[in-house]
Amino acid sequence: MAVSFSTTNPAGSKFQAKILLSLSDSYQRGPYCAKGHSVSPNVRCLSSASSYVKLRVGTVNGFSKSVIVKQQKRAGFVRCATIEEIEAEKASIEKDVKSRMEKTIESVRYNFNSIRTGRSSTSMLDKIEVEYYGSPVNLKSIAQISTPDANSLLVQPYDKSSLKVIEKAIVSSDLGMTPNNDGEVIRLILPQLTSERRKELLKVVAKQVEEGKVAIRNIRRDALKAYEKLEKEKKLSEDNVKDLSSDLQKLTDEYMKKIDSVYKQKEKELLKV
Repeated sequence: MAVSFSTTNPAGSKFQAKILLSLSDSYQRGPYCAKGHSVSPNVRCLSSASSYVKLRVGTVNGFSKSVIVKQQKRAGFVRCATIEEIEAEKASIEKDVKSRMEKTIESVRYNFNSIRTGRSSTSMLDKIEVEYYGSPVNLKSIAQISTPDANSLLVQPYDKSSLKVIEKAIVSSDLGMTPNNDGEVIRLILPQLTSERRKELLKVVAKQVEEGKVAIRNIRRDALKAYEKLEKEKKLSEDNVKDLSSDLQKLTDEYMKKIDSVYKQKEKELLKV
């Protein structure tokens, strides 16, 4: 395998050399090219106890040269992490960050849907769970929900014997609505939102927004740890990590703004008279 490195001698001239590594942890002799410079044919492994190996490349213009390469501990084989492998790890981290942050935004939106505003919506019952034959199930999986008009909801269970448990689940929720069970369906009338109730709902929304932001910050923290791990493994330099951390902060700020935007929209709906 070939490993490229470059350095500068005291006179200021740069040279590059390619080192051919054998399947041995000791050394290999042979001629090497260094762009016009004479290189000693001895390549010696000074240390192979750790996951990184220091190789001395004889002398160049009278100066001793060495290079550090990563060792793959399998049958004495020494290899460097390729650019493709490092880029793949970076891309995997970035993809995971974006995916998790998007899911956080969707979770905040989903939670907002269950908070009633001035108009009826089937999504208001999204979070209602019913104890059905001993197991908690989502209301929408056992009943058809519709909005006959702007101020009411109609719940029609597929199994009429579940009417009582559905009614109980709605009463136990924080919807603030009283179900009307006629033996066939359950009707829900949305009471007019009072100023006090709007303030209470705004507090609930604000709390959910803060929880979303905490989740975003935790995702950023996990990504930073992943980058630091790559740095410890010598796959990324300190400057690489600083650049990636800067990009990560920009992405974090972008998703924070998305959460704020979702919050402002919900706040507008709640305050609308």
